[in-house]
Amino acid sequence: MNIFMHEMRANRKSTIIWSISLILLTILFMSMYTAFSKDAEEFINVMSNYPEPVRRAFGINLDDFFSILGFYSYPLSIITLCGAIQAMNLGTGIVSKEIREKTADFLLTKPVTRTAILTAKVLAAFFSLVITFVLFFAAAVLMANAVKTDDFSLKIFFLLSLTVLLVQLIFMAIGIMVSVIARKLKSVLAVSLPIVFAFYFVGMFFDTTEEEAKRYISPFKYFDTAYIMKHAGLEAPFLLAGAMIVILAIAASYFVYSKKDIHAV
Repeated sequence: MNIFMHEMRANRKSTIIWSISLILLTILFMSMYTAFSKDAEEFINVMSNYPEPVRRAFGINLDDFFSILGFYSYPLSIITLCGAIQAMNLGTGIVSKEIREKTADFLLTKPVTRTAILTAKVLAAFFSLVITFVLFFAAAVLMANAVKTDDFSLKIFFLLSLTVLLVQLIFMAIGIMVSVIARKLKSVLAVSLPIVFAFYFVGMFFDTTEEEAKRYISPFKYFDTAYIMKHAGLEAPFLLAGAMIVILAIAASYFVYSKKDIHAV
């Protein structure tokens, strides 16, 4: 419990900054809804010139873009990218910082098992992301209600928003695994940013190829907003794939961390 609370305090500033960032992004994009809905015909004429795979890569579906849910799907792609960076930074840094800051040997001399240490760190990272999601979702709901022109399904709105947290959990797990396996990470950003952007751009590229199976390569494409709006649910195969990544990455992290040599200062 002491380790968990310590990690929560250590992540407090980062959690606040990222939460505010996602909230501001949400406010910025959602405030544009009224302007877009007024110029719907002109926007459709412009966007219809782009190939459908390109529009899909940016989360633009002209069939329902001018509903509040359809419009929300567009900024959700950018918000998810930012959330993934937060999660990857958090996962990569939460273990590696002990070695980087030369406190690992001190921590491991305490009467607590390595499993308990890693569990406390994983839980702290998880709750930091949950706090960010709750604040972001509250802001998104308030903005949607402020700019809406018609009623919308809160369930579907929640499911669309939930995809941000689900993608974050995947990248958090990957980040933790990377931090445990790596001997020493001098910079968290130097590792997390390339990984997140690589998955993001790979996902966008495969959107243009229209090959469904390739969606499994990028976590950013596991949760299709058009499917969620149509079926009011998540795609089970991709939800399972995401869960498997999280489980395997966390399991691998426990296995490696329990056997890893920690070099003293």
